[in-house]
Amino acid sequence: MTSILALDQGTTGSTALVIHQDGRVLGRGYREFKQHFPQPGWVEHDPEEIFRVTVEAAREAIAGAAETPVGIGITNQRETVVLWDRHTLRPVAPAIVWQDRRTADRCRELKAAGAEAMIRQRTGLVLDPYFTATKLERLLQDAGLRARAERGELAAGTIDSWLIARLTGGRAHVTDHTNASRTMLYDLTRRDWCPELLRLFGVPREVLPSITRSAGVIAETDAGHLGRSLPIAGIAGDQQAALFGQGCVREGLAKNTYGTGAFLLSYTGHDLPHAPEGLLVTAAAGPAGEPAFALEGSVFIAGAAVQWLRDGLGLIAKAGETEALARGVADTGGVYFVPAFVGLGSPHWESEARGTIVGLTRGTSRAHLVRAALEAMAFSSADLLGAMSRGTGLECEALRVDGGATANDWLMQFQSDVLGVPVERPDNVETTALGAAGLAGIALGVWGSVEDFLAHRQFARFTPSISAGERERHWEGWRRAIGATLSWARHQGHPPPVD
Repeated sequence: MTSILALDQGTTGSTALVIHQDGRVLGRGYREFKQHFPQPGWVEHDPEEIFRVTVEAAREAIAGAAETPVGIGITNQRETVVLWDRHTLRPVAPAIVWQDRRTADRCRELKAAGAEAMIRQRTGLVLDPYFTATKLERLLQDAGLRARAERGELAAGTIDSWLIARLTGGRAHVTDHTNASRTMLYDLTRRDWCPELLRLFGVPREVLPSITRSAGVIAETDAGHLGRSLPIAGIAGDQQAALFGQGCVREGLAKNTYGTGAFLLSYTGHDLPHAPEGLLVTAAAGPAGEPAFALEGSVFIAGAAVQWLRDGLGLIAKAGETEALARGVADTGGVYFVPAFVGLGSPHWESEARGTIVGLTRGTSRAHLVRAALEAMAFSSADLLGAMSRGTGLECEALRVDGGATANDWLMQFQSDVLGVPVERPDNVETTALGAAGLAGIALGVWGSVEDFLAHRQFARFTPSISAGERERHWEGWRRAIGATLSWARHQGHPPPVD
């Protein structure tokens, strides 16, 4: 038997899957880890805990599979930065998570200085705390850490780099193009670290990893971690891994992942595309894992809004209750929920926005609020695809979806309704892990091509069921809610006039 171990290191937990050549999942492991919120808007992880739970999940998956995989593919939460000692392999600070907003003031300062146009031209990104550069700059403001970094004693990287360094005993300090492109330090044209941006953010080149393609053997793990040494042969940031796992390796194919946030990517090929207003250009993996490009839009809060209804308000006991509650009411009763807890991402990019609920009445019930939270996922995602279509002229024939929320049939139907195009859900929605496995498996010969890798996939299909007029009525309310959220954010200290 031939299989690949996929390590999917996410924002709230680590998943490991042993995936057979025929697409079956032979073994599975999962571990959550603690979220740290030391100040409002700050989000941190313990890198040591991330490594520990990832290895535990991997061991559990291998034990369940009753066979040893032939190699490893790694996918990871992006933009989160770790800084560690090259010799001891110990972190020198907590990991600063992609959700963290502590560098918002620095981003505003850079915008005021006129740096955003250059950053967007080089990186395809907008100037926002979401990305890695200002996080790493913040860590290196510590004089002691900066001195050690300049002496070559420290290493920095996103979570993929951290896991690979630990799994290989420090022999490999690498990342791939997809993760590098999310740091705001990577030049899309050069396909390398950008010297001008390294100077702007004060990041020594020596602290950063080398950059490799997403498919190819890059290192061997130490045998002590998983029982034997295994080649690491695939790396991709979580959203690019899901894009590959969905088979989106030709122009115009798009996928949306519903997780803590929601991330919609459309594959554009090997030529650098123009980014429509409010959207990003990002590196992607081509059919053989070679560097390619995609357009991306990011919704910061998607499934996390349902978690808030459960953990923050106690309106539900588990996420699985939301489908029945949404079906139990004819509509939201005029309620719209914009869950901008950590700001608005694409296409608005307003870091000062916060969660907003409008349209509440005495008749509003928990079912209305739950349905509004689900509708927000669909509207936010449809906003992204609409911006992509308007900005490029490309029409999406169908949206492929994955992530935990896709188990909700009501949500998938509503997503198709507000988009006006079919939504396709694969039989295995863990496409992030599948993409990492596919990249590694193609590099190791488990699959001869991306077509071989996709041969056993099947899709459930949801098609639009409402009229254009009804769709527009839904959109009118959502646009008003977004307008209210943006108005609140942009008039802080300067209230708008009251008639």
